[in-house]
Amino acid sequence: MALSVDGVRRKVDEEKEEPTWKIYFDEAVNFVGSGVGAVLISPDGRHYPVAAKVDFSCTNNVAEYEACILGLQAAMDFKVKELEVFGDSMLTIFQTLGQWKTKDAKLVPYHEYLEELAKNFEKISFTYTPRAKNQFADALETLASMKRSGRSSDTSN
Repeated sequence: MALSVDGVRRKVDEEKEEPTWKIYFDEAVNFVGSGVGAVLISPDGRHYPVAAKVDFSCTNNVAEYEACILGLQAAMDFKVKELEVFGDSMLTIFQTLGQWKTKDAKLVPYHEYLEELAKNFEKISFTYTPRAKNQFADALETLASMKRSGRSSDTSN
């Protein structure tokens, strides 16, 4: 029995995995305030940056969770199904992976919300990346922390 080329092509197309998106997130807490940023990168290499100023006093750890949450929400807006998350916050990454316990009571709601957001993806991974490799998000969160107005800022194209 001969197989048609179209039949083979269709089967190959059905077996292709969903393209994986990437997100890099970071925070900045300084004398001006707190800012969070994330860069969503499409499978074809397009960059979609998002940044926001945090309008309340918070620790670096809370701001890191805020940045990761901002990134996941942006990915959900793009209807991303497979996502690789990168951040330079060992605490946020390792707590999300379940390798570290979330002991700080202020972080528990953030951790739980992040876990809920993660359920919206068919496949998601979290990877710790050293600060030097997180330059996209680092630049965004610095700008967001310096912004004087208190409203959220979306810097996407």
